[in-house]
Amino acid sequence: MSSTDGLPMPRRLGAILAIALGITMAVLDGMIANVALPTIADDLGTSPANSIWVVNAYQLTITMTLLSLSSLGDLWSYRKVYLIGLGLFSLTSGLCALSDSLATLTGARVLQGLGAAALMSVNGALLRLIYPKRMLGRGIGINTLVVAVSTAAGPTVAAGILSVANWPWLFAVNLPIGLAALVMGFRFLPHNDGAKEQRFDKASALLNALTFGLFFAAFSGFAQGQPLWLTALELAATLVAGHFFVRRQLHQAYPLLPVDLLRIPIFSLSICTSICSFWAQMLAMVSIPFYFQKTLGLSEIETGLLMTPWPLATMVMAPIAGRLVERFHGGMLGAIGLGVFALGLLLLALLPAAPSHLEIVLRMLVCGAGFGLFQSPNNHTILSSAPRQRSGGASGMLSTARLIGQTSGAAMVALLFNLFGGNGTHAALIGAALFAAVAALVSALRLTQPRVQ
Repeated sequence: MSSTDGLPMPRRLGAILAIALGITMAVLDGMIANVALPTIADDLGTSPANSIWVVNAYQLTITMTLLSLSSLGDLWSYRKVYLIGLGLFSLTSGLCALSDSLATLTGARVLQGLGAAALMSVNGALLRLIYPKRMLGRGIGINTLVVAVSTAAGPTVAAGILSVANWPWLFAVNLPIGLAALVMGFRFLPHNDGAKEQRFDKASALLNALTFGLFFAAFSGFAQGQPLWLTALELAATLVAGHFFVRRQLHQAYPLLPVDLLRIPIFSLSICTSICSFWAQMLAMVSIPFYFQKTLGLSEIETGLLMTPWPLATMVMAPIAGRLVERFHGGMLGAIGLGVFALGLLLLALLPAAPSHLEIVLRMLVCGAGFGLFQSPNNHTILSSAPRQRSGGASGMLSTARLIGQTSGAAMVALLFNLFGGNGTHAALIGAALFAAVAALVSALRLTQPRVQ
């Protein structure tokens, strides 16, 4: 079987299901945590700004380790990295459910983030092995659909569970999903040979973790109001670690930070598009629940239901966009989608003082449709513009770009809450609209590059 032929249909379906269950678990967990933050903050006796560490600890750990794990997939095995991540994520979901303080929950989320990083680091690389090249766009569209379904289910599942049980059960829901994903993964996920002649670069992995960890510690700490001298010290350490990290990558055949791929113009532009768009997404997704519950006085159930139209619209649009990218330039589709996304965010920021449910739902639908039109073509461009033997690096950068945007967005929400108090959500939505508009402009710049098949 040719490396571009993918898996036979029966095994392909099993492999798709294994990946779908794993990604569902990771995404569902993140969305459940976002919706439940006000409840968790009240139950653990902490402030809304401090409770965002429940999201930040998870996102930060993934960002610090994702590139290292994607490199390990290139050198060792995408399948093994994915399955180990599934096991770790499932186990630590139980630890989250047993946590009784913000400190223990945050620690459990760090370990859970490590498992999620393994899942996300090789997800795209496995798709290139599962699908024939001619069907990769559709495959990525289906994968985006799975993410959208999981995102759509998150608010609804959170609302349903919180109506009959307390918040620890939000994390326990991952245990049966993880077990099912492990069974399917062991049976159907494809193997890859890897670059056996290369050795995993432990020094680069450490420098990578320090660079991303110090940067986001500085950003998050500044958002939380830590002393400016400590923020400056963390940023200085980031620059030192980052210098040695990038310098080391320039001489590697399989660099952990894929500088070889970043030299490809359409690849680097797509990564920048992804960072800005997910920054906008997280600014909105983290701040909106506080607006619904604290300003409008809505319940957890109403919050979950009103957030659901966004991912539902993405769910509908994602497979359509996956087919469109086979005919039209990804830069054009991304620019249009992100323009619609920016409009939806601006409309949310301009909601009247006492909006009806219909007014909220319509704006959520606009956001979701725009985001769905952008995401599948952008992911396809990132994965397809890389050489096949660098699929792990491309997959890692795809997920890293998303996590950089999401982690920065979550930290920025805390900053805006501290700066603007009760108007923090409005400021976050205005900022989200601006980031989405920038992402649309960057996506349009890709039209100067040849279309990726």
